[in-house]
Amino acid sequence: MTIRRNPCCCVVCGGGLKKNGTTSAGKIRWRCRVCGASSSKSRPDRSRAAEFHWFLGWVLSKRSQQEIAPVSGRTFRRRTQWCWNVEPSIPATGEVYSWVQLDGMYLDSWCCLIGISPIGVIGWQWCDREKRVAWELLLRSIPAPSAVVCDGGTGLLAAIRSVWPQTAVQRCLVHVERDVVTHLTRHPKTEAGKALLDLGRRLPRVRDVAMAVQWVVDLQAWHTLYRQLVVEKTYRRVTEEQDIPAYVKPHQTWWYTHARLRRAYLLMQRLQQAGHLFTFLDPSLEELGLPSTTNKIEGGVNRQLRLLLDHHRGMPDLHQKRAVEWWLWHQWVDHPEPSTLIHDEHITPPPPQPSEPQDPNDWTTHTSAEEGLWTRKGWAGRSNT
Repeated sequence: MTIRRNPCCCVVCGGGLKKNGTTSAGKIRWRCRVCGASSSKSRPDRSRAAEFHWFLGWVLSKRSQQEIAPVSGRTFRRRTQWCWNVEPSIPATGEVYSWVQLDGMYLDSWCCLIGISPIGVIGWQWCDREKRVAWELLLRSIPAPSAVVCDGGTGLLAAIRSVWPQTAVQRCLVHVERDVVTHLTRHPKTEAGKALLDLGRRLPRVRDVAMAVQWVVDLQAWHTLYRQLVVEKTYRRVTEEQDIPAYVKPHQTWWYTHARLRRAYLLMQRLQQAGHLFTFLDPSLEELGLPSTTNKIEGGVNRQLRLLLDHHRGMPDLHQKRAVEWWLWHQWVDHPEPSTLIHDEHITPPPPQPSEPQDPNDWTTHTSAEEGLWTRKGWAGRSNT
């Protein structure tokens, strides 16, 4: 922000000034040696910095506006309205991190993709949902780490294979356990389901290589014992209509009898074959301190952001996004003084440019699919005569 220097002479006659006490607000009063006019110097840069300090103190806490600033709530909102124009961002530093945790947090109709390292937040990306192209935008701003911990979304895994092909993947074991419980429920009725649920619940408690090896052996033993249940099929021609599961489509002639059991087993079996379950026990990554869950980002970032927005209920979407950005920016270890991000265009935004009128010669009356209008074909466009 441009700093306006205090005047060195009288604004009335141009004479020299001398100090003459202070005003009721605590500012130094100046008196002209020639004409005797009294004035006080202003520092708009310091005033804006103070307003910005009020703004961040309110946005990043659960205190009210009256508790933050010695003014009324209406005055606070009027004087800090320009602060919403300041948009923080984390520049690409090129620093290579030992490991990175990635996760997306949904808030109403938008999603924030977040990346953190062992030392704090390193980037974020706004999108409508967790899709590959959005994850790739975030990953390209971060150098490829040795390992990444994630919840295993298909868009994220596709982006990692594309942008970070040499990076090892550690699936969050807590998320795997939750997926197994979702498939089997908390109280499966069959012995096979109970045994498989026990395997899923043991995953987050694996701490060393011996426990991991024993878990893999137990999973293979389960498959040997209950393999017939995994591949068993039911055919429509020999099934009563009322006994057909709701998920079976009308054109299906057969389906897996124990579909939920099969999904839970294949989930763990495929992750184990891909090497995504026990990456944190890899001897080559042992010195990294790689976690086996995304608890650091789930509880340390996502949970705190939801509490922050809960403290400021009623804000419009744009203000909610800006509050999230400021909280994430403050978790960046190398963030500078916030007031250094203030520029003149934030305080006085340029007026919007008027749109150019369209040339009437370019207008057309033809229908187009882009406008939802087209010539109807088939019986819908014919008459019965």
